[in-house]
Amino acid sequence: MSRDNDIRKVSIGGSCALRIMDGDWHGLWMEKMGYREGADLSKVLQVQLGVWTEEFNIKWFEKFNQVECYKGANGDYEHRYHYKWEGVPCRATLDAEFKMRGERYGLECKHTNERATMRKQLERYMPQLQLYLEISGVKAMYFANIFGNSRYEYVKVAKDDQYLEQMFVHLKEFWGYVERKEEPPQSMPHFSASIDQVPINDMVARDATSDNYFAVRAAEYISTMDAAKEHEAAKKDLKGMVGLDEREVYNDRLSIKRDVRGALRFKVKKGSRAE
Repeated sequence: MSRDNDIRKVSIGGSCALRIMDGDWHGLWMEKMGYREGADLSKVLQVQLGVWTEEFNIKWFEKFNQVECYKGANGDYEHRYHYKWEGVPCRATLDAEFKMRGERYGLECKHTNERATMRKQLERYMPQLQLYLEISGVKAMYFANIFGNSRYEYVKVAKDDQYLEQMFVHLKEFWGYVERKEEPPQSMPHFSASIDQVPINDMVARDATSDNYFAVRAAEYISTMDAAKEHEAAKKDLKGMVGLDEREVYNDRLSIKRDVRGALRFKVKKGSRAE
């Protein structure tokens, strides 16, 4: 058994945090206790594609941010940390680190499908990102994603104590089963923690579901979308009907005049809106 496997058995890492928050306690516990090996991911295309494109992701990030990621203790880009969080042994393996304006930052790289969104990726991997922020001490984690083969996005994720507090309750409870060598329930619920308050690119999100005025205006915006498209299409067609040598085209409801600069101006005649 490798040293890495030994460390994984006696600590909680980023992928462990994902599984704990996802409710996969029993399977993870079986692996920690040595009753079964972890899943063989060597032939899982999505996983291996992420492994092979990780260095490209790092280089692409460097190119667009004019930073240089430095090598870790093992001679590669990975940086590993170990930390006892209120008695719970945890670890973090950052894909890369770099310095900007004298501050340390971490980089986490993912390769996902083209239909995914950054919001979904953040919701899925926030436990890992926040655990890394707690353990490594970096100022922020940059989260870089390749979507399929045509889209690349990254965001800056800051540490959020509220999220960490909610997550740690479940990490500590799970680790209690490991320490007591007590089998956890076969089925555990998915534990969700909102990411709205987590600063992403130094900004937060707000759920306005309970804001009645926002709801009314949002409904009006949605309900008038088709009408607005029809309006713009009619406007474009009408403009096309005005010849270059015509100063005005009109009927009993609408007038289209060309101003001194050549721009076309629309004027609805009095009483036309009510008809």
